[in-house]
Amino acid sequence: MSRIGRLPVEIPTGVKVDIEQSVVQGSTVQITGPNGTLTRTSHPDMGLQMQDDQIQVSRPSDQRQHKALHGLTRALINNMVIGVNQGFSKVLEIVGVGYRASLRGENLILQLGHSHAVEIVAPPGIKFEVEARARGDRQIAGAITVWGIDKQLVGQVAAEIRAWRPPEPYKGKGVRYRGEYVRRKAGKAGKLG
Repeated sequence: MSRIGRLPVEIPTGVKVDIEQSVVQGSTVQITGPNGTLTRTSHPDMGLQMQDDQIQVSRPSDQRQHKALHGLTRALINNMVIGVNQGFSKVLEIVGVGYRASLRGENLILQLGHSHAVEIVAPPGIKFEVEARARGDRQIAGAITVWGIDKQLVGQVAAEIRAWRPPEPYKGKGVRYRGEYVRRKAGKAGKLG
């Protein structure tokens, strides 16, 4: 049995769960909490039962696909519960001279060395925060926090922001995740000595 799938999903106080069973389309789970509401339809083969403030996911057989779906379904539902209760965030750091980030209303404005400023429109359910600070021996032009209740959407928006200027290996300039290791290269001068 799947080690992840067999664990029940604990429902904290203040979170409401509605499960609508359907044999053909799969069970629809709607989870409402202090931060908002998320809805997801599970695979038709996965069974969902609500008992004693817990959601239990079951599978019909030990086929390889059912084993994979078992853990996946449980993880997705658990992320929904955490999202509506606490939310998810990713922090991006901007490193480089002249690289900046600012907010214009709900949208994020990035100046990353392009001929124009890049405006990223906040999708519904996503909020941006910008802070400027120095860290250690290097000056960080800004830190961007992407916050939302949908874990997948938060990760996708953060990846799209990073894709505008990924960190380069010679000086380390660019947009990186907080804590990301950027492998550095010596360059031409380093090869000679």
